[in-house]
Amino acid sequence: MTTQGERTPTPGEGRDGRAEQRVGGAAEAADAEGGTDRGRGRRMTARRAAGWIVVVGVVAGGGWIITRPMPGDYIPGLGPSTKDAAATPRVVGAPPPRTDSEALNVDTLFPAQRPVEVGAFKARRNGVRQGENCVEVLQDRTQDPLKDTGCQSYLAVSFTGQDHPVLSSVTLLRFPDQPSAARAAEALRAKPGAVAFTLADASTAPTLPPGAKPGGEPRIEAVGHYVTVTSSRSGDGRPASAAPSGTGAPTAPLPTTTGTAPSTEQNLDEATRALSYAAGSPFVWI
Repeated sequence: MTTQGERTPTPGEGRDGRAEQRVGGAAEAADAEGGTDRGRGRRMTARRAAGWIVVVGVVAGGGWIITRPMPGDYIPGLGPSTKDAAATPRVVGAPPPRTDSEALNVDTLFPAQRPVEVGAFKARRNGVRQGENCVEVLQDRTQDPLKDTGCQSYLAVSFTGQDHPVLSSVTLLRFPDQPSAARAAEALRAKPGAVAFTLADASTAPTLPPGAKPGGEPRIEAVGHYVTVTSSRSGDGRPASAAPSGTGAPTAPLPTTTGTAPSTEQNLDEATRALSYAAGSPFVWI
């Protein structure tokens, strides 16, 4: 019996119009036969929901980490191994403020785990010195060619050639403007050897006795409001004749002569040219 305005319940519905749960052998048999697809659909939906919950949780908690794989990573792209981390080159001095977009940041310019590659030349970063007192880069601090130039900060980095026993030193100096950088470059060119050579352990090479030749003559370049000073020495510390010095904007290194083994002077010149170019390139448009 029904009251006017009420719908006659269909089989399987309760008085509120909702489907009742079927029990009993017949209902179970029906589910096992005709309702298998519906049950499987419900189970698959639950799995999908659980999967999406996990994905959303990972993204919300930390996000995906996608980096370029480097040799020695625990998992490709997820950072160096314990062995490589322990061998990270030494860094002496205070890093620049992170808010300064034009600061001399060594990890941005020369990442420790990534070699410098310019043409056929490859070199790996060694020790690093950095700070705001530019006098610290001078071989003789009693004679300061950078006085009154407005030098704001410095970064001195040592490199070891991967194919040749060459040790190179790159010093970057930051100034408030291009005219200041140009004046500082001229002052340093007028006093060869004023900038100390940075060794692999981040220390500076001792002053050489009069008449001794440390290696190739340094290249001093004014690029934007920065100055780069680059020089190279034989890996075993042997003296070598000077190589020509360049001026102006950084230039790409000349290719190594083929057919015969390059001389020590050629190796030093190639290293100096390559690293001078690599050091100055980021500042060309600044």
